[in-house]
Amino acid sequence: MKEHTPKDETGLFTKKVSRRNMLKTAGVGGIGVVIGASGFGGLLTLSEQRAKGQTKDIVPFYGAHQAGITTEAQDNLYFASLEVTTDKRSDLIQLFKDWTEAAAQMTEGNLIGEASLNTNMPPKDTGEAKELSPSNLTITFGVGPTLFSKDGKDRFGLKSKRPAELKDLPQFPLDALEEEWSGGDICIQACADDLQVAFHAVRNLVRIGRGKTIIHWAQTGFQRTKQADSQKTTPRNLFGFKDGTVNPDTNNDNEMNEHVWVKGEDGPDWLVGGSYMVVRRIQMYIEVWDRTILKEQENTFGRHRDSGAPLGMKNEFDTVDLEAKDPNGNRVIPEDSHMSLSRGDGKAKILRRPYSYADGMDPKTGSFNAGLLFICFQRNPSKQFIPIQERLAKNDKLNEYIVHKGSAMFACLPGVKKGGYIGDSLFGKI
Repeated sequence: MKEHTPKDETGLFTKKVSRRNMLKTAGVGGIGVVIGASGFGGLLTLSEQRAKGQTKDIVPFYGAHQAGITTEAQDNLYFASLEVTTDKRSDLIQLFKDWTEAAAQMTEGNLIGEASLNTNMPPKDTGEAKELSPSNLTITFGVGPTLFSKDGKDRFGLKSKRPAELKDLPQFPLDALEEEWSGGDICIQACADDLQVAFHAVRNLVRIGRGKTIIHWAQTGFQRTKQADSQKTTPRNLFGFKDGTVNPDTNNDNEMNEHVWVKGEDGPDWLVGGSYMVVRRIQMYIEVWDRTILKEQENTFGRHRDSGAPLGMKNEFDTVDLEAKDPNGNRVIPEDSHMSLSRGDGKAKILRRPYSYADGMDPKTGSFNAGLLFICFQRNPSKQFIPIQERLAKNDKLNEYIVHKGSAMFACLPGVKKGGYIGDSLFGKI
């Protein structure tokens, strides 16, 4: 990461240092690495490659929508839910301004703040991402219902601006929710192809918010890496089944406008261009699943494990026929299968962006503490996620193997233009 150009004690600007510029063409005793390019003598440094547009590891922070929603899912996730501890509106506005500047810097691969020459002061940046590539880092901010009002109290003069859709999810049957994994005033979703880069982003944003926010809960997540799956197949969850086959097409603006992006008629103007994020922390009973026969596993999901195809079909994206019958007159895809219930009539679609997690051993059971941090985005949770989850909670065969431990909803703010700050549509451009 490169740093802002610092001044030394004489007031003169010193040379910029960046984690990209550190990777210079190295002679004997030099630092960094040399990247080979085509052509005789064609040696380019990593920073020179980026300057020529030859790499694709930077996702722009500024834009009409926040990155990290329709962005191709990166390899790793670091998610944090925060509580706001200040009661001053001006503090909160300044925090979002500071976060905007820092997030824009980090997504471009830069260290935040100026390098300090005073060794008796802590550095502005924690430093663990120095010399690392931006790794397609995206940082997505959302606000929870408790930022607007809590215990009946209007917080920061925002109560009247809370959208009707932004509220705690209902308690679904079989939920076993724990406070330590639920709710939050603000969320930060950092996704990157390197976990250290994602953690660095959240760590430094939390550091900037010290005295104004505290961590309520946090979770790392992972999926198969792009290096491990160059074909970019649908990721698999820890039960070995593909997860996300029926997602709407993120490259289709009509589908995104219909299913993901909030419109003017959906609620307050400040959220237009944003989206509602639902987060569910789902623990999987790995050991029980591992003892279940393959036929039962496939009937549970309604799909063949190896191909991801609907039962009775050959390919993952074959048309689903929920009414298809076998020679004995039984439905090929069981009515209580996960796919059948989540699909419903096919009208309610959500953009799934989940990540698996593995947090060692569950001390209560001695088994794996592993599962899925289910994240999805939509225009209207009451018309999309909630009815889907109500069907699943009542009859889904998958409920024998999972338990929902955490739950939260956030309104992911619209994107921001350069010169503005994330949340300026909510707080105002002052």
